[in-house]
Amino acid sequence: MVVRKTGRERLRARGQALRERGQALRQRVSESAARDTPQEPYLALVYAPAQPTPPVEVPNEVTVATYNVHRWTGINGRARPDPARAGFVISELDADVIALQEVLRPSKGPDPLLGLADALGMYLAFAVSRQHRRGQLGNAILSRFPTASASVMNLTFSRIERRTALAVQFGGAGAHLGVVSTHLALVDRTRRRQVEQILNHPQLSEGAAVLMGDMNAWRNCKATRALDASLKAHHNQDWPPSFPAARPMLSLDRIYARQAKVLEVEAVDTAAAKRASDHLPVLARIALPEP
Repeated sequence: MVVRKTGRERLRARGQALRERGQALRQRVSESAARDTPQEPYLALVYAPAQPTPPVEVPNEVTVATYNVHRWTGINGRARPDPARAGFVISELDADVIALQEVLRPSKGPDPLLGLADALGMYLAFAVSRQHRRGQLGNAILSRFPTASASVMNLTFSRIERRTALAVQFGGAGAHLGVVSTHLALVDRTRRRQVEQILNHPQLSEGAAVLMGDMNAWRNCKATRALDASLKAHHNQDWPPSFPAARPMLSLDRIYARQAKVLEVEAVDTAAAKRASDHLPVLARIALPEP
């Protein structure tokens, strides 16, 4: 026997269905908003190499490098991440301090940063800028010197680009060195605000410091003029082109110093570097003041 619902029962059933659909829609909107809410950057990792190393004091001359590793995806950004490819280039730099940008720590599998730090016998700090579909994306600093302190600057001034700067301090009884690794925005107005915030950070005003990273300085804008005016360049010479790696034309990757002197700077254009990322690493010698 078929029992037919009355008009009131049909209305009640329809109302219940609409309420359930509304709850499901609100849940989806809430989850979407949570995904789209900008994540506050944070210091995710400070690490010492697995094999004990003898203490190394900061000397009066150091070699530093900056390298955008392009999420380990090679020159075109479409290849499967291969940290070993960029890791080989990093090992060839043989620098005392290396600032890395667009570093991907995958959510699954081994951590390439830990493997790299252990292989090179270097200390490591990593700051998350945003969550990537494959894991955490951010800035890292590798160093032969133990990390004395580390902090993160939030440089996100738009919902489109989430940017940070990682600031690390090295030094003990001898010389001291502050290092800032960053990846600035593509938009001029945002990049100018980011530079203002970085230049006011204590790490660049208390003792010798080096600012390194992908400055996205593809043209002479207010941000790059502020950096050139506030921080010492390398004898006022042209910056070496570092992008694109296969045929460098733009000087996006730069190394600045404050209360220290950039003695020389060059882009490393080895065959391996031209394949490992869309950026070439940039290497510099820095003279620090006497302690």
